[in-house]
Amino acid sequence: MARKRHEEDALSPQSQPNEIELDAALRPRTFEEYVGQRKLVDNLKIFVEAARRRGDALDHVLFCGPPGLGKTTLAYVIAHALGVTLRSVGAPAIEHKGALASYLTQLGPREVLFIDEIHRLQPVVEEYLYPAMEDYRIEIPVGDGPAAQLLQMNLPRFTLVGATTRTGLLTSPLRDRFGIVMRLDYYTPEDLTEIVVRSATRLGVPLEPEGAVEIGKRARGTPRIANRLLRRVRDFAEVESDGRITLALASSALDRLGVDPSGLDDMDRALLRAVIEKFDGGPVGIESLAAAVSEEAETLEDVYEPYLLQEGFLQRTPRGRIATRRAHEHLGIPPKGGPQGSLFSS
Repeated sequence: MARKRHEEDALSPQSQPNEIELDAALRPRTFEEYVGQRKLVDNLKIFVEAARRRGDALDHVLFCGPPGLGKTTLAYVIAHALGVTLRSVGAPAIEHKGALASYLTQLGPREVLFIDEIHRLQPVVEEYLYPAMEDYRIEIPVGDGPAAQLLQMNLPRFTLVGATTRTGLLTSPLRDRFGIVMRLDYYTPEDLTEIVVRSATRLGVPLEPEGAVEIGKRARGTPRIANRLLRRVRDFAEVESDGRITLALASSALDRLGVDPSGLDDMDRALLRAVIEKFDGGPVGIESLAAAVSEEAETLEDVYEPYLLQEGFLQRTPRGRIATRRAHEHLGIPPKGGPQGSLFSS
């Protein structure tokens, strides 16, 4: 239930069906429309153009990074740039080898198969994928019982694009079969502001530059969250104002949504407060912390921790999580022992 509550939250990387449709409508379709990740995108454009000139399939691509940074979007951009079809599936939906074979056998030459959360593939399915990635062939059982045989089936040269939020859970054999491995980083407030402005134009939302900056600044480095916040702020603007998003309205709406100027939401603050108040600033194990805030450990690791670590609110040590000085200052809680307490002494 805790995971479900999170998924329905305005800041969730997941969303309800109508939100998913809006996310898709705002998604860039070409490299030229894609904002941010400039070095990664520039390199990817070279790889795609080289494959196009050779008339060959692009090498298999692995995108790593926290949720909402554009991994799925880049898969669609790649397929569009190659002029081919993209077929998309989540790893948990591939429950057995037959399911994977059905996806692979539907692919045409140079087409793209996108597997989201690829680290969650079943081991038997993952091993079945190896010859498809390396030799473009699979084995299909024919018949039953002692007379059953394995039929070798060749596949057209295709591109597998995998996305993962948990690189450490990928097995080495799978990771090593990707010719292109790229990690997406959090976006700058400037890039997020540009994304908000572009999305507001597509949605027909009157947006003042200062309002766009405020939304971009509080979007915790994530385009999906920036677009989600824009839509929620738009609701406040339409109901309580003249529909125009100004700095004052954006700031007020985001405050009411529980998003502070550093981009932290209620769960972020609850997590930091738990480390500080319930576990004396840490170290604390992830399972204990998850129980303290009534959330799943996987959700904390995938959704909340990356941004808190990136922004210096939290440290991850072999013994557990530790709240930093910045976390204490942000919450207005002095470190144990006072400002010069032993927690941060050198």
